[in-house]
Amino acid sequence: MTDMSYLDGNMLDGPLRELFAVDLSAATGRCESCGTVGPMAGLHVFSHAPGLIGRCPACSEVMLRLVRAPDRAWLDLRGSTYLQVPLPMDQPYPPPL
Repeated sequence: MTDMSYLDGNMLDGPLRELFAVDLSAATGRCESCGTVGPMAGLHVFSHAPGLIGRCPACSEVMLRLVRAPDRAWLDLRGSTYLQVPLPMDQPYPPPL
């Protein structure tokens, strides 16, 4: 078996910060339950719980959960198979290390 090099997880800080610095309402997600693909802005959002729940507009299954505290946030995307985020064209790809 060959030696596979890897980078420390801290390397993800810059790319993830760049990714989540965009307007996620323009992002496209796919429902894990029914396969519907659509913009996050199209989710049915409920705020009656401690946090926000985003449900698929087609099947009503939970796609997103967001809970905020004063010093942190929890984002659960288990109901989504992916989240496609549009990025500005003026950003270099791949980002410089």
